[in-house]
Amino acid sequence: MKIERKQRLAGKMKTRLLIVEARFYEDLCDELVRGACAALERAGATWQRVAVPGALELPGAIAMAARRYDGFVALGCVLRGETSHYDIVAGESARGIMDLTMQGICIGNGVLTCENEAQAWARARVSEGNKGGWAADAALAMIGLKRALRKAARR
Repeated sequence: MKIERKQRLAGKMKTRLLIVEARFYEDLCDELVRGACAALERAGATWQRVAVPGALELPGAIAMAARRYDGFVALGCVLRGETSHYDIVAGESARGIMDLTMQGICIGNGVLTCENEAQAWARARVSEGNKGGWAADAALAMIGLKRALRKAARR
């Protein structure tokens, strides 16, 4: 089964996404959102935004809204600090997002896990890593796959 590119996915069927932003590092998150919004706009998708305090709250917010949207773009940043808290936040937020995807929820994971702010900016900047745009593209691809599999099952 061939899955089409994101531009075709949003074309015929209206595609609604929720961008869920962990706002702990606001400037970095703003750049991730900028990339995600540009990717969704190019694809013809519609979206809304909601903010949560940090990365650990992302899975809960997505779970609360799961039936209202076709997919989600999870954005945020976890920077290594002086304690093991980084490992807990990075691992548990990723696990929570992965658990939701295993339930069939389409999520593009744009949560950066970096050693320092310089690494985070290199990944967040639209002109460099554009991980916000990448996460939006991933969400669109998963929505397209889910639709294609549903369509194939009806045949």
